[in-house]
Parts: sequence; structure tokens; C-alpha cells
Amino acid sequence: MSSPMSASKFLKALKNEGLTVVQVGDWRTHNRNHKGPWGPVHGVMLHHTATKGTSRTVDICRKGYAGLPGPLCHGVIAKDGRVHLVGYGRANHAGLGDDDVLRAVIAEKRLPTDNESNTDGNRHFYGFECENLGDGDDPWPDAQLEAIERAAAAVCRFHRWDAPSVIGHREWQPGKVDPRGFSMTAMRARIHDRLK
Repeated sequence: MSSPMSASKFLKALKNEGLTVVQVGDWRTHNRNHKGPWGPVHGVMLHHTATKGTSRTVDICRKGYAGLPGPLCHGVIAKDGRVHLVGYGRANHAGLGDDDVLRAVIAEKRLPTDNESNTDGNRHFYGFECENLGDGDDPWPDAQLEAIERAAAAVCRFHRWDAPSVIGHREWQPGKVDPRGFSMTAMRARIHDRLK
């Protein structure tokens, strides 16, 4: 069981992992904490944004949209590999997911198939939205994939987690497909190698 790191430690962890970080507005205090607790945290969740254009993507992830107020993640990983911090604390990114998956993440075991939505993921996961249309055709540049690897590793390194603590939204909530266009198994292997 881990308490979330402070916003300052989060920023430092990302920079220490070699990332270029863009701080957006009042990201340190922009959150949904009034809707429930954030923590204990158990892992990192990756998403694709289904949007195009970095500035528009960052704006949507910071503010949200009708029916889903922002922030929609903690950091937006742009195509150029920069990480834009848009919020810190409880964020609207994971939604309800499978408690069996959460138990597997905590134990760092192989993930079961997600077949129910009965557990609040916004409470338990750091979230990174990755700029991509999610149509299977929009490319994932090497700089972006490396930034995804580094961002997830930064959080894992701080909490002394290994790569099984990193999951895709599609592995958490039935019906979700994100992040689409790269293999979570391959990404976890990259993260594991970086943490070694």
C-alpha cells in the first residue's frame, strides 16, 4: 500500500528519469479530490486521447468536457515526448474497473481478463494520457514511446514497483480499447528493462 507522492516529488521523479516536463497552470492543485480520496495508489494506467494536436489535447485533458470534468489524467505525453502536467490528485481517467485486476496489480502478477466494473480506479492509479487518435493507424513516434516508458518507470521507481504495476485502460475496464497501437506486454518489458 502506497500513499501518493507529493506533486514536487512527482515532478522531480519525472525529470530524474530524463523527461522534458511542461507544467500547465495550477496543475499541482487541480484535481477531483472533493469527489473522493486519492490513494492508496497501486499502479500506473496508460491511455490514448483519441485527439489530434498537442495544445488541443492538453487543454481537453486539463479541463475535461461535458459530463467528464478535468483533469482527465496527471500527465499528457505528447507525440514529441514532452510530458505536460495538467493535474495532481484524484483525476477522471480510470473509472470503474475490475477488482481482480487491481489485486493482480498489487501482487504484481499476471493480469486476469477484466470482466466487471466494480472498483474505483481513479483512487488507485496514476494516469497518463498519450496523444494519439487511437484508430490503429495514427503512429506512435519513438520519442513518445520512450517518454511513456520513462514516465511509467519514474513512478514505479519512486514506489519500488516493477513493470506489472503498469496497465492499459483496456486491461482495467471492459469495453475500453486504449491504448491502441502498441503492445502493453512489450511496453512493460521496456519498463522492466529500464528499472533494472
